[in-house]
Amino acid sequence: MNIQNTTHTVSGAGTNVELLVREDLAALYHIFSDRGWCEHIYNHITARVPGPDKQFLINSFGLTYDEVTASNLIKIDLDGNKVIDVPGRVNKAGFVIHSAIHAAREDVHFIAHTHTTAGVAVACSDRGLCHDSFYGAMLYEQVAYHEFEGISTDLGERDRLVTALGEKNYMIMRHHGLLACGSTAAEALFRMSILQRACEIQLAAATFGKDWRPLSEEVLRRTARQLRSEIAKGFDDNVAFGEDAFAAYRRSLDARGARYRD
Repeated sequence: MNIQNTTHTVSGAGTNVELLVREDLAALYHIFSDRGWCEHIYNHITARVPGPDKQFLINSFGLTYDEVTASNLIKIDLDGNKVIDVPGRVNKAGFVIHSAIHAAREDVHFIAHTHTTAGVAVACSDRGLCHDSFYGAMLYEQVAYHEFEGISTDLGERDRLVTALGEKNYMIMRHHGLLACGSTAAEALFRMSILQRACEIQLAAATFGKDWRPLSEEVLRRTARQLRSEIAKGFDDNVAFGEDAFAAYRRSLDARGARYRD
């Protein structure tokens, strides 16, 4: 079956809340596509389905990110079984990585994983992420690291991955790429944005071939606090984490008629 030429409705998709989650997740795929944070049909973003059952939504493997819609997302359980019989396949590495975190972290509803050039470059460095930059400082003491074990198709890797992640929401997968978590799509997007920018700046600065000008630990800790309490909230306590940025991206998608809601 040619999945690119197949459409279907969200038959049995559940509550209206789930439909909103589907739209949020599909919007993330389109935003990541616009930002260049995808690798053709590869990589993956997932969202937990609201409700008591541990099920999550993932892209249909073979679609480009800008082809993902609310209706063609696939709902699977923690064993990788489709909850609703719909067309499409699930990327095994995507299942392994995301099922591990969705099973272990009740607070994580959205997970994004990328293989951007800057992200993989930093993931390959001995140092890992440098915090002596505007973006790197925001992530001081917040980034987890997971060692590379090959392509993530071994179910046994799941335990090691969640142990490495712990309670953090940013992860650099050594030699592999980046991962960001959030309780909302807005949180996951904002976190990936900061992590990606930190890696881009680090890669650009490496061209100078000199050591970084260091920031003090006091400044690093203060900047990390500012990210959580001020920057991510748009300097307004009444705004949810990352919501301003996500809403702006959604307006841009809607203005040009992106069909992520279909």
